[in-house]
Amino acid sequence: MADSFKFDLVSPERLLVSETVTEVVIPATLGEMTVLANHAPTMTTIKPGLVTVKFASGETHKYVVFGGFADILPTGCTLLAESAVSADDMSPDTLQKRIDAAKAEIQEGNHHHEHLTKLEKHLYELTNLHEVLVAA
Repeated sequence: MADSFKFDLVSPERLLVSETVTEVVIPATLGEMTVLANHAPTMTTIKPGLVTVKFASGETHKYVVFGGFADILPTGCTLLAESAVSADDMSPDTLQKRIDAAKAEIQEGNHHHEHLTKLEKHLYELTNLHEVLVAA
């Protein structure tokens, strides 16, 4: 049996997960990252995407996160998300509304170049996440 570790997924609204797990796959800004027990200490930012959690019981569950950061230690991982929900609770239609809102904000104009770049990146990430949810 694989080694286990403590995983917490926290959003401003609530604590979504606080369990013993064997594996967590997170959408790190620089690419997907698999966290296992005894992982080297790391901090990373999180982009919008899916977090896949494999519990010690063998059950797997997915969560949709909208940015944040993860603190990874050999004995545990804490993911602080800007917003997060169970993937079962996130429909492609709900995500499409977020995409439409991001597009509308971009079209409003009058944005500083750096802010516009961040908005465009956020829209790109939301669009990719939408494709992942539709394919699932």
